[in-house]
Amino acid sequence: MSSHIPINQVDPTAPTPQNTPLTHAPIAAGLSRPTVPDITEGDEPEEEETSGGIQQAMLGLVHGKLSGLVGKSSGYVESLPVEVKKNIEALKGVQAKQIELQNQYKRECLELEKKYLELQKPLYDRRQAIITGAAQPTPEEIEAGEKQSIKDDPDYTPLPKDVEPAPTGIPEFWLTALRTHVGFADIITDRDAEALKSLTDIRIEYLPTTDPKPGFKLRFFFAPNDYFENDVLEKTYLYQEEVGYSGDFMYDHAIGTEIKWKEDKDLTKEFEVKKQRNKNTNRTRLVRKARPTASFFNFFNPPQPPSDEAIETGDLDEDELEELEEKLEMDYQLGEDLKEKIIPRAIDYFTGKALEYEDFDDEDDFEDIEEDEDDEDEFEDDVCLYPDSDSEAEAPARRRGPPKGRGAGATAGSNPEECKQQ
Repeated sequence: MSSHIPINQVDPTAPTPQNTPLTHAPIAAGLSRPTVPDITEGDEPEEEETSGGIQQAMLGLVHGKLSGLVGKSSGYVESLPVEVKKNIEALKGVQAKQIELQNQYKRECLELEKKYLELQKPLYDRRQAIITGAAQPTPEEIEAGEKQSIKDDPDYTPLPKDVEPAPTGIPEFWLTALRTHVGFADIITDRDAEALKSLTDIRIEYLPTTDPKPGFKLRFFFAPNDYFENDVLEKTYLYQEEVGYSGDFMYDHAIGTEIKWKEDKDLTKEFEVKKQRNKNTNRTRLVRKARPTASFFNFFNPPQPPSDEAIETGDLDEDELEELEEKLEMDYQLGEDLKEKIIPRAIDYFTGKALEYEDFDDEDDFEDIEEDEDDEDEFEDDVCLYPDSDSEAEAPARRRGPPKGRGAGATAGSNPEECKQQ
């Protein structure tokens, strides 16, 4: 604590741009930021209470001074001669060319990823055929898989040779794989699971080079089902045109598919039938109210970043901005995990092997959060089911989905595109 900071020594170095950055942009972009540890009274032994209090007060003063300098110009650059300032501007010009090359490098990395994705396409086609039962696996494929299983687990017991592979493929493959991923497990409800049983494949496509913004598209293929008419649900993730300060593509926004729900099958809404009485005629009617509810299929209606105008005018307060930022980060991370992990290693998520390589946060780092009770005012779209009915029969039972999960936090850009040496 205080022993690590020699407060009785005076640092003769005047504030410079190195210790008083003018802008928070690099920090906001994810770079490391020097901080001063918090000082707590409980850390000092009782017998040193007096001296500890003095040290804490002095450290608090130093901390306050340093905090006041962060983000403000020290005047150092402004005080330099014009001749030196010209050198500074020249370095900015050199750096601008470096950034141009970095943009070109990241674009070429995307092109390299597209190339190898195209080479993998026959393997993805083969995987889909085996999953759906459209084709039977060959003995060579089974043997190669068992060799990999023995490599992963020396105690693995090979399967009997006289048993033929199931002609129906692997039921609920993608539902199981998605539920193994921590982030998706939190947003897939039991009602969603029934619809996701018809999910037959998930593919990725990169946007054409001619598009103004780079990005990728996720495509979810479904067999005919009782919930929606779409055969394919898509979600497109767009990056900003230039790389961020850290040298990686920065998330811009996402675009989802409009789901064509069948009647009364919208899994993103929760319905309640209530009885209403007319004050004048004393007659009753049943109305149905709907409100948004937790669902995997909200993934296709992504949150949108706030406009600069909304931020400048203060239309969103700090808490609302923070909540929106968390939603955007979570949405981006789910998309990146599908692209980088789940799609290329789907069998590992189906079997659970992928969990061996996941970084799980320590439970001690979290505490329970009490969620507010549902507010009836949140219901929308009043629909009259039986107007002016004299019936006093009980309303149909309410269809309710499971409680909303806690979500999966993610940091935007935590899985940047990487150009691997081939």
